[in-house]
Amino acid sequence: MEYSLGEVRTKGFTMEYMKFGSGGGTLVILPGLSLTRVLLAAPAVVRRYELFAEDFTVYLFERRSDLPKTYSVEDMARDTADAMESLGLSGVNLFGASQGGMIAMLIAAERSGLVKKLILGSTALCADEKRIETIGEWVRLARSGDRESLCLSFGEKVYPRAVFEENRAAFSAMAKMTTDGDIGRFIVLAEGTRGFSAEGFADKITCPVMVMGDTSDEVLGAEAAKELCEKFKGRDGFESCIYSGFGHAAYDTAPDFPRRMYDFIKENNT
Repeated sequence: MEYSLGEVRTKGFTMEYMKFGSGGGTLVILPGLSLTRVLLAAPAVVRRYELFAEDFTVYLFERRSDLPKTYSVEDMARDTADAMESLGLSGVNLFGASQGGMIAMLIAAERSGLVKKLILGSTALCADEKRIETIGEWVRLARSGDRESLCLSFGEKVYPRAVFEENRAAFSAMAKMTTDGDIGRFIVLAEGTRGFSAEGFADKITCPVMVMGDTSDEVLGAEAAKELCEKFKGRDGFESCIYSGFGHAAYDTAPDFPRRMYDFIKENNT
């Protein structure tokens, strides 16, 4: 399936994005932390979410290209929302994975006109030190220059054991492909997660919310999805899907993940 790459230039920064599909609805995907640019995996993203292509136009946004030395989740949310508005987007179905889910919650709370429905995948209500111990270890490895240990730890924690072992060589090879710029960018983005909390603004999110996660999440913890469900349950349009055995990357590994997203978005839509 064809896709296009673009770049938003607005308010003193640039942000790259991918676009595919031709439907009248809009799905925006905000990815989590990655060791290299997510757009390098554009073909895989298109294959994963191709069922949306007929009914939706799908966008995937990178973080801004020119990162400042410190860049909080709040900063990421502001810049991503500005980029979306610069493209004329509004009333989108917003899916955020991991750190992207934290960004998505802020956008839904602070720019409600941008978001029609919100899907939160493998993310957390807060990012205190206990919740992000794994991310802290990745930062330590990145700062030490031990790229192979970083890439192997990333793969081992994000994916289920069987998937990691099957792709161990690929994760090891990734260490030779990452640049100094990739590592520096990863550190800034990972550190930006520290201290995030949606407790103070979650009640401002008024659109329907779907929480998706996995009890075997080794990045943000087994309770992360359950805590989000407790926060949003009872609200109109709330749905949840909690897997077991697909790991933090359930958004990549659970076979029915895209279909569940699609059904939630299409429900009660005209």
